[in-house]
Amino acid sequence: MSRPRIHPLQALFGAHEHRPDLPVCDHYAGVEPRMRKALALQADMADTALFDVTLDLEDGAPVGGEPEHARLAAELVSSAANRHGRVGVRVHPYPHPSFADDVRSLLAGAGERLAYLMIPKAQGVEELRDAIAAIEATRREQGLARAVPVHALVETHGALRDVQAIAALPAIESLSFGLMDFVSAHHGAIPAFGMSLAGQFSHPLVLRAKLEISAACHAAGKLPSHCVVTEYSDTQAIAQAATRASRELGYARMWSIHPNQIRPIVEAFAPVPAEIEAALDILLAAQAADWAPIAHRGLLQDRASYRYHWHVLERAARTGRSLPDTARSAFFATAAA
Repeated sequence: MSRPRIHPLQALFGAHEHRPDLPVCDHYAGVEPRMRKALALQADMADTALFDVTLDLEDGAPVGGEPEHARLAAELVSSAANRHGRVGVRVHPYPHPSFADDVRSLLAGAGERLAYLMIPKAQGVEELRDAIAAIEATRREQGLARAVPVHALVETHGALRDVQAIAALPAIESLSFGLMDFVSAHHGAIPAFGMSLAGQFSHPLVLRAKLEISAACHAAGKLPSHCVVTEYSDTQAIAQAATRASRELGYARMWSIHPNQIRPIVEAFAPVPAEIEAALDILLAAQAADWAPIAHRGLLQDRASYRYHWHVLERAARTGRSLPDTARSAFFATAAA
């Protein structure tokens, strides 16, 4: 009688190694027509969410119309248009007078379906702790049972200084790099070139910030999210940037600011067919060997490499890659215990 197959999550990981399972693209929309278009596109693109939608209160709300814009966001998050439950909201910065109203409107109107709250412009870890505490107090006030995950933008000198501590905060799920505000915070010491496609991958201060954010997230089991590409009409530019962010800098997801950027980001963050095929071959052989070391095509494979190849398969599933039935039945048919 054969023994039951052991799933990779049972064989390879401890609870301390859990990472959030998020789509590789985070699409921002700030005005009502674009918000509704983003939700419709998310619902129509696939049976699962290939990208998150972040409704933007910070840059999207008209001055003087912040409360109405927050209520609109809550209505959209709680509506049937949010088919996959993967809609978050960027609120105003914590010191802003609208922060508390944003959070209260969202948790009261859409707390059960809100995927996350994005907090911008934190000056450091203490300010972010205060913001998270305010969200938690509002959650209790509203009688909301579930904790709402928090994403944060690293775009100030203080946040970059404290990035390791910020990534370690339990409420944090993902950190994003705020390219344009970070460059502006240098008061001209970083030229405008630093915000361009070429400059953001070559200027030493910008590149240093990206690497520190990525490293801090991986050390804390959180997901680093890469910044915008402002050349939004150039699909080759976004594809190039997404490939470099994923392959060179270790980012797990990336911002989109135009619908044309979504598909190139998803494609760039997906593993290529040869990677998927190799990962499946190795993992099936390892599973058959009860996850003991094996020789595969002349190379030693053990649990360290098995973890890598499992991440490849997870990313393939997350980006909507076509997987053979053997992979589906062995690894994705049911949730691992």
